[in-house]
Amino acid sequence: MYEVGPLETQIEPGSNVLISGPSMTGKRDLALDILGEGTDDGEGAIFVTTKDGADRVLELYEQRTPYDGKPVAVVDCVTRQQGGNVRDDDRIKYASSPVDMTRIGIQLSEFLEAFYQERNIRQNRVALHSLSTLLMYSDLQTVFRFLHVFTGRIQSVDGLGLYVIDSTAHDDQTMNTLKQLFDGVVRTHEDDPVEVRLAE
Repeated sequence: MYEVGPLETQIEPGSNVLISGPSMTGKRDLALDILGEGTDDGEGAIFVTTKDGADRVLELYEQRTPYDGKPVAVVDCVTRQQGGNVRDDDRIKYASSPVDMTRIGIQLSEFLEAFYQERNIRQNRVALHSLSTLLMYSDLQTVFRFLHVFTGRIQSVDGLGLYVIDSTAHDDQTMNTLKQLFDGVVRTHEDDPVEVRLAE
């Protein structure tokens, strides 16, 4: 089981959870807190970012927990799109843009494999921020197919997947279609506490 202190619950290995709410309600911070908690317990952490560059993500991560020497990695879909001349390393791998979903999936698998082979890490927390950006660049069917494979990969390695979406940016049909892929939904609100609904 994954202990998830920020949600005051435990989550089954192989689960994929949608973090949904309006903008500016702390969705990314919640995902980072959940990943950081796992890092403190010796678990792997992979953050797939379609909104901020890897440097910014790691800066925010460091504010939560020191990660030097620990299995923390970022798949950056932003920097190359903005013209950054960067190369992959042990901590960061780059996709050309949020449209490059095949590459994103490959990079996730490479990090999971490296954590397992080189560090014997058997539990990993993975966050994708944000599905809303993917939906800006690609249609719902394409994103759904990508997520079907991505969530299946998390399930196959007994990981914990977290997927952030701006609920106010999409219609009900889009939200209901995507929810089919997840084992639970965490809703964030401007004033109210976080609402957690996990599959029984």
